Amino acid sequence: MSLDSIMAEIHLSLTNTPTFSDIRYLRAIIALIRPQQPDDTQRATDNLRALCYVLRQQPAWRKSFRQYLIQIVTTRKLVHLLTDTGITLNNGFWSAGAERLFSKFLPPLVNDDYIKDIFGQIFDQKTDHRWVNAVADDIWHDLIRSIGFRTHKARHTHAMLANEVLNAIQVLSYRITNIGLEAELVRNYPDIENFESPFLRQNDGINEYVIRYREWLTDQRIVRDDSKHIEVLLEQCKDIASRIRRTAAIAGVSVSLTRLLLRLDQSMSRLGVLLALLDSRDTTTSINIAIGLFKELVNANNKRHSLRQLMQTNTELLSLQVTERAGKSGEHYVTNTRAEWFDMLNSALGAGFIVGFMAMIKILFGTIALAPFGYALLYSANYSFGFMLVHVLHFTIATKQPAMTAALIAKAIDEGQQKLDELVELIVRVFRSQLIAIIGNIGLAMPTAFAIAWAWHGIYGQHLVSPEKAQYLLHDLDPFGSLALPHAAIAGVCLFLSGLISGYYDNKASYSHIPARLRQLSWLRKLLGEQRLFNITDYIGNNLGALAGNFFFGIMLGSIGQLGKFFGLPIDIRHITFSSANFAFALAGMDNHMSWHLAAYSLFGILLIGLVNLAVSFSLALLVALRSRRVSFGNGGNLLRLLMRRFFSGTRDFFLPAKMSDKAPEAKS
Repeated sequence: MSLDSIMAEIHLSLTNTPTFSDIRYLRAIIALIRPQQPDDTQRATDNLRALCYVLRQQPAWRKSFRQYLIQIVTTRKLVHLLTDTGITLNNGFWSAGAERLFSKFLPPLVNDDYIKDIFGQIFDQKTDHRWVNAVADDIWHDLIRSIGFRTHKARHTHAMLANEVLNAIQVLSYRITNIGLEAELVRNYPDIENFESPFLRQNDGINEYVIRYREWLTDQRIVRDDSKHIEVLLEQCKDIASRIRRTAAIAGVSVSLTRLLLRLDQSMSRLGVLLALLDSRDTTTSINIAIGLFKELVNANNKRHSLRQLMQTNTELLSLQVTERAGKSGEHYVTNTRAEWFDMLNSALGAGFIVGFMAMIKILFGTIALAPFGYALLYSANYSFGFMLVHVLHFTIATKQPAMTAALIAKAIDEGQQKLDELVELIVRVFRSQLIAIIGNIGLAMPTAFAIAWAWHGIYGQHLVSPEKAQYLLHDLDPFGSLALPHAAIAGVCLFLSGLISGYYDNKASYSHIPARLRQLSWLRKLLGEQRLFNITDYIGNNLGALAGNFFFGIMLGSIGQLGKFFGLPIDIRHITFSSANFAFALAGMDNHMSWHLAAYSLFGILLIGLVNLAVSFSLALLVALRSRRVSFGNGGNLLRLLMRRFFSGTRDFFLPAKMSDKAPEAKS
């Protein structure tokens, strides 16, 4: 249908039925305005201008269209559109996710009596918000002016709409009061109980405001009150919400708290918009506020079933906390002085020594005849407890570093995007710390595995690894003749996930007060004694994240390969340190009879496996850290040039920190 035919149909329908309010013609008009490409703003603008032109040229159609829109709005309930669309529901995160997932297969029932429901039918394309928000406000303003305001029941219509908005304001106010009394908010900000709560006072102010406004609607000779005093109370509520967020930065946060704060922010923001709409004294201001609200509603309506939107909005504060805590852990993986650099080397050597034994245990477990679940259980236990032992002994697994240091770099980018020189120096320190950790891991993992292999041969008279098994281990290192690199990428994803798990449990230990709660267990106090209990719980509070991250990392490494076998999928993991140990076992299993080119090719494969491990885990961790901070970094070219210049001017610093005596002249200059 063309625009002219739609307008003619509307005019005819209203002539025959003055109460006509079917939305099919409005849907058809929006379909005509909607551009084929959602980002084609010019086409949408031209279509809206064409509608404005038709309305101005045809006064009868203009009047009918205006009456048609009034009928649609006034014969349905508006309040739910204003109080629910774009505002988080009062249910849990998982139930909200399940509801959105279920709605993709079975959409919710549409009730024609609610504007909230028909709004979703009118703007029924998921991309409508893109062109609606892209069209300039003055175009929408022109459309509203073209429709016009003159109607024979203008005061009655205004009173009906104003009452719906007042109802929405009261609902939002009660909701804000309810959130302000939530136990989780009070727990995170106990001072709220020590003084008169602005969450309660704003509701008193709103109720009085609504009564006075309705009196004014009845008799406009009465002086109408404004909402300035309510805005002050809302600012106090926002200040408390900000303080709770600052407290969460130290004490930790949960998804439920994030959801509460999100719901509170959205409700206060919507309440402020509606109050401003009712308080506006001139038409232009009212139209501008209405256009902003309209765009917000279209955007929220299009994303109401989006799982991605749910994840982004409801886990934002938690993801920031997780990456923040990972960043704090990352500070321990960066060496600044030569003494710290040697400490990192010794720490990495210790981890390499333990990995040599872990690789041996895995090979021995592989000789047992078990079902895939049995192998997964044994391999996972070997990896998990081995990695946890590495942490308890203060050793360092090199591949654990990127997930932590990426969050540290993201923090540096966020806090000073223009300080590229400082960022370059941080990257230099991270690079040399990562490099020496890899050298330390491989440097002792291979000799340890080699010594174990020959010790086994000396004790039992046979090799730990048969020649056939040795060939199999070498094939797993082939970067181009096997799936070694994709498997290394899977291990990189596991490393990234373990970093997130570590940050999550660090946050949980703080937020849930796990050490203090453990100290309350009387049976544990009797078993361990007061001092020992305090020391253990204090250690758990400081290291729960790292222990949990290592535990779950071990489970991922131990079970993925067996899951692949169970489901018939070519998935497994390759880890640089274990790959280097396996190379040593294969060398001993072949009685040291290995051609130099096979050895070089295998070592090249180990190097590529390590690069993929680090690149995948680092890039994913950096991406999540930047997104959690809502930071985009557009100085990549300048940063790369500065890094190249820094490399050529001080190549040694990329591999070895300067001595203190070398730094002194630099500080003086």
